[in-house]
Amino acid sequence: MSRMAPEHKIFDRGLGVRRRQRMASSAPEVDFLLARVAEDFIERLSVTRRTFPRAAAIGAYHGLVGARLMGISGIETMVSCEAAPALLHHAPGLRVQADEEALPFRNESLDLIVSALSLQFANDLPGALIQIRRALKPDGLFLGALLGGETLTELRQALLSAEEELEGGASPRVAPFADVRDLGSLLQRAQFALPVADAEIVRVTYAHPLALMREVRAMGASNTLLSRRRTPLRRATLARACEIYQQRFGLANGRVPATFEIMTMTGWAPHESQQKPLAPGSAQVSLAQVLGKGSGPKTSGK
Repeated sequence: MSRMAPEHKIFDRGLGVRRRQRMASSAPEVDFLLARVAEDFIERLSVTRRTFPRAAAIGAYHGLVGARLMGISGIETMVSCEAAPALLHHAPGLRVQADEEALPFRNESLDLIVSALSLQFANDLPGALIQIRRALKPDGLFLGALLGGETLTELRQALLSAEEELEGGASPRVAPFADVRDLGSLLQRAQFALPVADAEIVRVTYAHPLALMREVRAMGASNTLLSRRRTPLRRATLARACEIYQQRFGLANGRVPATFEIMTMTGWAPHESQQKPLAPGSAQVSLAQVLGKGSGPKTSGK
């Protein structure tokens, strides 16, 4: 586990592991987001035209992503790394019980590392990315998917409004999600080469806000902020939140939408064969010459 000072920690990592333990039996019933990420990873890997003999999935949950990737030609060994033993039991291939913030891999020991919807709960995401980069062989690849700030925006707005209306204030419910630009900067800070970050919005519908809340709990993704309120949500506040959800976001067919933002990071461990940007001032041809506009700027007056 992370050795960060308590004042710098945001999430209760122990609580997160316990909740992942409890979700082990229901994980296959609520893994549609993991399945979507797995298909995206497969598509991205298919265009690299590379082989990745030794791969690892960190924050592996019940192993869905690792199992899907094991079907790709060129991946010979998959190591599932997960902190919750009950989930890890269902993962395929080699299994290691470990936290994402304290990886057990030797430097330059892996060709590919993937992480699906787990690193957003890391207290020290920059440190985790540095560990991932060090564990990759030169020219090894990292693919990571995290939940972004638009995730469950409807639910968060409804709960916030209900608490302010009935209780005179709201408890912390919103994690400090990174945005796409932040992720690109974090990859550069961890010294990844060719860093890329992008985002996708996924919208699904539920019969009722309570059905969404039950599924979020079944995912093990409910509030683990250290600053969260420790008392249960009042029944009246919950009922009012459901009313607000339906009023603001309800669809004509009576169902309610839920938004998930999936942000994906791609980075390579540095290698001398990779393309590198030219040094500033090293260009031999000016932009004006390329565009056929002469050798200098032109001005015009009124």
